[in-house]
Order: sequence, then structure tokens, then C-alpha cells
Amino acid sequence: MVYQRLEEITSHQEALSLLKEGNLRYVAGQTLKQDVSAEKRNSLVEKGQKPFAVIVSCSDSRLPPELLFDQGLGDLFVIRVAGNVLGPLTMGSVEYGVEHLGAPLLVILGHNHCGAVKATVDGGDAPGSIGAIVERIRPCVEIVRTGGATGEEVYEHVEDMNIKAMVAEVKASPVIEEFLHKGSLRVIGAKYCQETGEITFYE
Repeated sequence: MVYQRLEEITSHQEALSLLKEGNLRYVAGQTLKQDVSAEKRNSLVEKGQKPFAVIVSCSDSRLPPELLFDQGLGDLFVIRVAGNVLGPLTMGSVEYGVEHLGAPLLVILGHNHCGAVKATVDGGDAPGSIGAIVERIRPCVEIVRTGGATGEEVYEHVEDMNIKAMVAEVKASPVIEEFLHKGSLRVIGAKYCQETGEITFYE
């Protein structure tokens, strides 16, 4: 049986439930057969896309959001960047997904064992434009170290703080703030555990 969701999801509660249910299926190894037929592709071209969630996630090859949430074509509007950090270009994509595509849910998805976080914590040279990513994460490292964290826990705490910092940053966007004020959008953070496959939502 091929899975088909409702054509349009406007409730952030329903959108979040779809993500949670999808991740449970992924963890259990019971993912649905997604419709990737020519008919589905043509329908999305003709009717346009109506994703029910915007996902900002790390570019790490081990965590494609569509698989982790067990969703198909047209379901998620995904922006991927190392360290799941925001900047003018990524913020523009986020705002497009909310304002023009009408997604009712926005998720900042980080993960454990994040290479961008490790590079920032460990220090050293960051060649080329990689330095721009490191600079976005560095304030979180400073706060965590000031708080007394040491050893391996520093990486975990910085991962968590970076997610929360990006949630706060995206909420500060005038475009996003307007939709939050209207109650038509919810913004939350989430973290993927590579060992278990589970996603924890920071609600």
C-alpha cells in the first residue's frame, strides 16, 4: 500500500504529529512505501508544492530529513547547511517556506557527533568559508565552557545550545515573527541521535 497524506496540512499540531509518527516508523524499521511515481511528480508540478514543515538541518550525509521523518515528495521543505546554522541565504529560504509555501511548522534539526560543532570546540584553523560556520557556533562554545562543562559533555551541550540559539534567531526574523503572532506557525528545535535513530523534540 502506497502512503498518501492529506493534500494540505495547515495545523502545526498535525504537522508535528506527522513528523513524530514518521520518526517512530523509521526507528522501528517500518517505513512506508512513498509514492515516487510519474503521476505524483506531475501532480506536484501541476498543483505546486505544499510542504507541511520547513526543516533546517545539518548537511551531514548520515541524516537526510526525508528519511528520518519517513516523508515523501512534496512533504518537507528542507534547508541543509553544516552545523544547521542560519545566515542571510538560509534565512531567506526559511522565510520562503513559511511565507510563500505556507508551512505551519518550522524545525531546527541538529544531531549528536556534529562535525561542525567538534571543529569549533577543538579550535584550530578553519580554511576558506568554513570559518563562517565556525564563527556562528563559537558563541555557544564560549557560553558552555563558562558554565563549567568539560570533556565530552562540551560537545553535547554545544550541540544543544546551537539548536536553541538558531531557534531564537529564526524567531527574531520579522517575517517569521508575523506568522508566530498570528498563531499560524510554530518553531521548535529537535535533535537526532545517530545511534538510535530517535529524534527528540525541544517543545
